[in-house]
Amino acid sequence: MFGQKAVLVTGCSSGIGLAIAVMLARDEMKRYYVIATMRDLKRKDKLVEAAGDAYGKTLSLLTLDVCSDESVKQCVDSVKDRHIDILINNAGVGLVGPVEALSLDEMKQVFETNFFGVVRMIKEVMPDMKRRRSGHIMVISSVLGLHGVAFNDVYSASKFATEGLCERLAIQLLQFNAKVSMIEPGPVNTEFELKLMTEVSKKEFAGADPETLHHFRTCYLPTQINLFKGLGQTPEDIAKVTKKVIESPQPPFRNLTNPLYTPIVALKYADETRSLSVHTFYHMLYNLGGVMHVSARIMTFLSFGCLRRRAISPT
Repeated sequence: MFGQKAVLVTGCSSGIGLAIAVMLARDEMKRYYVIATMRDLKRKDKLVEAAGDAYGKTLSLLTLDVCSDESVKQCVDSVKDRHIDILINNAGVGLVGPVEALSLDEMKQVFETNFFGVVRMIKEVMPDMKRRRSGHIMVISSVLGLHGVAFNDVYSASKFATEGLCERLAIQLLQFNAKVSMIEPGPVNTEFELKLMTEVSKKEFAGADPETLHHFRTCYLPTQINLFKGLGQTPEDIAKVTKKVIESPQPPFRNLTNPLYTPIVALKYADETRSLSVHTFYHMLYNLGGVMHVSARIMTFLSFGCLRRRAISPT
């Protein structure tokens, strides 16, 4: 590990976490020593296979459950000198469906992982970073942490909370020469997403009214499938952006991984009331949802609409 940056990545059994861990571990200049973590090491096979000869050299494995205070502490304590240069918070869970049909236990689990899991990791490594006056905390957030999307209410809320937490921490940590960066993907084609959509399509959602369920099944779900097919990135795409941010002399705080989503984010700030964003997404879901084939043309439309709204707004 001498001369290398120690990088701890959470949620590495598949998807984005696996891709980031492998890409950093296989860095040609061997600048990183990756501590890849997951809740159950029985799920390590895909990571080990993808890492190849980097496994055991520039990549090691540790058990870590971000929902457990004890597990988080044991994991960090087992790292040599507790020295972590870069923390990449990737572990997360999703939740989709009409909010009135979701249980509070389901909602709490999302926040326990997506928000409090990040908090646990930061609390454990941040004091050491402050003491050393160096370090980089990264969070794999989501574009849904910047704008809400129908039927992703709770997941989006967990990402909004994380964005807010890290935005304030970024200011404080500058005093200690430490950095915070958010990586904000749009749709990413992973096993996690495929499994989630499959489960959602079969779920009953007892408690939701027939009209809401109709729009969920006939508008939202088909639109999401088209969205992932048309605009979905790969975990490797996200890993490349993450590595680029790590290696930047001045790492940006917010980092959208898919430039086609820039107009959607800009749309939210196109007018001070935020009404334009709300009504545009309403129109997309309820008037276009059943027939819309998501493509870059829609993003162009949103971009044009955003610019037009700014042009006609009173000064």
